[in-house]
Amino acid sequence: MLGQPRRPLVYHSSGSCHRFVPPYRLPKYLLPNPANAVLKRLSLLPLLTLCGLLGPALPAHSQALTPYVLPLDYDLMTEQGLFLANEAQQLAEFQQFGRALALAQLAAQLAPNDGQVLALLGGLYLQSGEVDKALPLLEQARSLLPNNARVLFALGSAHLQQNNPQLAATYLERGLGLEADNPNALFDLGNAYFKLGQYPQAIARFEESVAAEPEFWPSVNNIGLVLYEQGEAQRAVEYWRNSLALAANEPEPKLAIAVALNAEGNCGVAVVRASNAACQEAVRLGIEALEQDSRYADLEFLRTNLWGDRLIDSTTAFFEVPDIKTLLSEL
Repeated sequence: MLGQPRRPLVYHSSGSCHRFVPPYRLPKYLLPNPANAVLKRLSLLPLLTLCGLLGPALPAHSQALTPYVLPLDYDLMTEQGLFLANEAQQLAEFQQFGRALALAQLAAQLAPNDGQVLALLGGLYLQSGEVDKALPLLEQARSLLPNNARVLFALGSAHLQQNNPQLAATYLERGLGLEADNPNALFDLGNAYFKLGQYPQAIARFEESVAAEPEFWPSVNNIGLVLYEQGEAQRAVEYWRNSLALAANEPEPKLAIAVALNAEGNCGVAVVRASNAACQEAVRLGIEALEQDSRYADLEFLRTNLWGDRLIDSTTAFFEVPDIKTLLSEL
């Protein structure tokens, strides 16, 4: 699972799976959000003037008058921007992502030099998958708040989504130097090490994430992913079962267990499949997972969620089991 954001992120100091998917509890300024929520502030005056809808031009002597322009109160604008940013974060926490993005955009216009406001807007873009919009805002926020761990965590998540695990690890390690026990950041760092092929470091970071928040099931799940790639299928299944005990309704550990049981039990043989309890459990869990979330039938989606080559090969074989193959044709 990828921090996606598979479950998308604002980071909680007390602690969303590796997917940039975001499937775990999202940090506040990284919560997912619709991509179509864009604030448009258009003035009709230039348009009406261009269309000639305001009537004939005023006499020459009237045109020579200089209108009085009130001076802008920048302190008041900044104050209003901070107020809107606070409202936007609260809306995001209540899953009202469209309104949250619109308010955050306006807040950034009113308070363009406030690092927290820029980080909020960047985080909302990040969780909506608009990484190209998020990165400049997060970099600007970092220049204003160089020692803010949450901004560094968000930058790490952004670069992880852009498949740059080395740079992601750099930002995440720097942020963890300031806030060591953030389970989401430790999870993302574990994912970065996993993508870099540094398996012992990945497992260590996932374990630290679980130590910081014992019920953080994505890290438990991803330890299983690493172990499977190391050829330790039985231990991987143990971690996936533990993950399922923490999050009984999550489809990913169900499918992972099903795939591993199918591979270990020689379930490709019809006679074995019919009489072997593990093979029967594999089919049952696989059907449950795929019916619950059909995206897991897509091998590319699984790769995005950090399923490695060994597990993908086993999944391909599992998808050829007659009952599973029939289900896939109906999804």
